[in-house]
Amino acid sequence: MSGPALRVLSLGAGVQSTALALLAVEGVLPRPDAVIFADTGWEPAAVYTHLDRLEPVLAAAGMAVYRVSAGNIRADALNPAHRFASMPLHVIRPDGGSGMIRRQCTSEYKVKPIKAKVRELLGYAHPRPVPTGVWAEQWIGFSTDELGRVRDRLDVNYTRPVYPLLDLGMSRTDCQRFLGVRGWSTTKSACVGCPFHGNQAWRALRDSDPSGWADAVAFDAAIRHGHPHARTGGDDLLGRAYLHRSRLPLAVAPIDRVTRREHADRQTDLLDAIADHEAGYHPDDQGDPDGCSPYGCRSGGPT
Repeated sequence: MSGPALRVLSLGAGVQSTALALLAVEGVLPRPDAVIFADTGWEPAAVYTHLDRLEPVLAAAGMAVYRVSAGNIRADALNPAHRFASMPLHVIRPDGGSGMIRRQCTSEYKVKPIKAKVRELLGYAHPRPVPTGVWAEQWIGFSTDELGRVRDRLDVNYTRPVYPLLDLGMSRTDCQRFLGVRGWSTTKSACVGCPFHGNQAWRALRDSDPSGWADAVAFDAAIRHGHPHARTGGDDLLGRAYLHRSRLPLAVAPIDRVTRREHADRQTDLLDAIADHEAGYHPDDQGDPDGCSPYGCRSGGPT
């Protein structure tokens, strides 16, 4: 079997994928031929700031960086004329029960545009078939604490997953420490209004990005009865939809409540604290690891 024609890093711009990119810059890992970021059009402002800083560093190391997009997920969700890949909104059903809308957004706005770019870089943009034996090595930033998300193969034959952080034995905390001692910080790689946000993520948005918070609150109110495109097609939402898992309007949701899981996340292992002190790294409270990796929606558990 021949080797890969291309080595690609899927950049979510979060902790793990940023660590992967900088490990390649430092020569710990071989340098990818391409770094691909799938932009939903509704990333937090801090993500775009982070990308603007990261891209020239990667380019100077010889790595081509591409931002790809399938559209603006927020605008598409509120456009009656646009087919929308549904978000996993929290729903109260007419009988008073609760549930979630099936998630399609990660596939449509993250995975598909990355796959399209990989095909293009391989020289076989759709609809040209990719010949058997032509494939790209796809770097995915899953760390040792995410073994349950690892897959041996993806859904197409022209990309094959590789998990360099597992080979290096690096956890998410290791990645945070690696970034911290080098002066890098990241925000969660998830849309401004991702329904999988934990309370800490909502508080961080409210307290550090007032315009982003106002945007999320307005979107939450606008999406209460489902997506306009579905409603105009006669597919009314049976119930009410919300961004916050409490199924209350975001403006009044109990985001200041510290949950048991969040409280546990704040408890720092003594050895980790000693290692951080010796390295000169003093991490901020990172909160729940909710986010949206291109190849694994970090939905976490209820908080």
